[in-house]
Amino acid sequence: MSDISVLESRITAALDRIRQGLDAPVAQQTAADPALQAALEEERAQNAELVERVRVLKERQDTQVASLTQRAETQSKHLMKLDEELQQLRASNVQLREMNAKLREAVTTGLAPELHDAAVHAEMEALSAQRSADAAEIDAILDELKPLIEETSHAAG
Repeated sequence: MSDISVLESRITAALDRIRQGLDAPVAQQTAADPALQAALEEERAQNAELVERVRVLKERQDTQVASLTQRAETQSKHLMKLDEELQQLRASNVQLREMNAKLREAVTTGLAPELHDAAVHAEMEALSAQRSADAAEIDAILDELKPLIEETSHAAG
């Protein structure tokens, strides 16, 4: 058992001498060579500069991705609204056609006032739906143009 302890202490001492031998030339070399030390510092400065540039680029990319995501969501909402308005317009037009067909039939057989009122009401609904669809389309176009106008004004200003 004593032999193992002695061998272990000898191995530990040898490893310590090896470690000291490895550390000493590096310390002596960097202390002895100021050009090498200056080159090392220059590389560290360049590395820090590159790290900062990467951070700035990542922030810019994240901002652009967030902006594009927001624009896509806004456009999706506008398209859904426009589609809803278009469906209402189509339904109103179908109703208008049906009422006009009934009105034509009533005119040929004898005019019924309630059919005339229903036809006028259906036509008013169709015009209102058309106006709403047009307004939704104009809103979608304006929402598309607004970022472009802002980008142009920021670039000019």
